[in-house]
Amino acid sequence: MHQKTGLVVSAHSADFVWRAGGAIAAHAKQGYNVTVVCLSFGERGESAKLWRKPGMTLEAVKADRKREAENAARALGVHDIQFYDLGDYPLQITPHAFDRLVDLYREIRPEFMLTHSRQDPYNFDHPMATEFAQHARVIAQAHGHRPDVPVLGAPPVYLFEPHQPEQCNWKPNVLLDITDVWEKKLAAIKCMEGQEHLWEYYTRVALQRGVQAARNSDYKVTYGEAYEAVFPHVTGTLGHGALA
Repeated sequence: MHQKTGLVVSAHSADFVWRAGGAIAAHAKQGYNVTVVCLSFGERGESAKLWRKPGMTLEAVKADRKREAENAARALGVHDIQFYDLGDYPLQITPHAFDRLVDLYREIRPEFMLTHSRQDPYNFDHPMATEFAQHARVIAQAHGHRPDVPVLGAPPVYLFEPHQPEQCNWKPNVLLDITDVWEKKLAAIKCMEGQEHLWEYYTRVALQRGVQAARNSDYKVTYGEAYEAVFPHVTGTLGHGALA
């Protein structure tokens, strides 16, 4: 039986939790092996609480953020979490990292990929991460790149919600019901101890998207996540299907 897989490319070690934790948990529940790639630990720009502790060092911050991300990944049912340790503020994409991600695409052959919005004037690591993730996807489809390895197909790409969507030219056109796995996402959120100030914020976001999902469907949805699809959705029917 073919193993269903998904890939999430996260600029920092907490992004996959806030923005895609529900999708990860929902697909893990459906039997998908979801791989999460954290390009950095968010050690410089997203760890203010840790840096306020006396005697804190860069390596200590990284270790703490790695521990939080691994705990969150377990709470969500992540199959594999990988840390590329490319730094943050600024993120530095290396040729080795590029080849590594291309190889990962071909190895796991994801049925979907989740990553950041194409713009974010508040955090330039985010658009750099999505460009990297999407560029690597295209290279993984190229027959001339490592022709001894079968090429990747065309997994759909969904861009998860930035912190301030209106400023990022991000428009959600996919609403995902995460009601059944909300407790798992909340448990993962609470693993991110260094950014406790965001716990309530992303709970409100999930409730808001749940309201919108219910209004745009015939389903009873309490908690949701929103995504922007990069490519057209290909289907054999235009009617309502069963909610997965």
